[in-house]
Amino acid sequence: MSWMNLAACGGTADPEQWFPLPGTIAEIDARAICAGCPVRDRCLDEALEAGLDFGIWGGMNPAERRAESTRRAMAWAVTPL
Repeated sequence: MSWMNLAACGGTADPEQWFPLPGTIAEIDARAICAGCPVRDRCLDEALEAGLDFGIWGGMNPAERRAESTRRAMAWAVTPL
């Protein structure tokens, strides 16, 4: 079974709700659904790996995902082999 089948957002009727304008109530509502999602981390990982630039994925908006991607890259760069 795919992780997507377990996602809290899977039963939502309107896919557009995952692409809200930043800073709006719609964004807050989408993130609230993500907050309790059992596969939130997997969703975020998938979005980061795919370089998704739009929408809410893993509870993060595009700016937060860019920052997280940078943080992970920096952490990887300083990890000793």
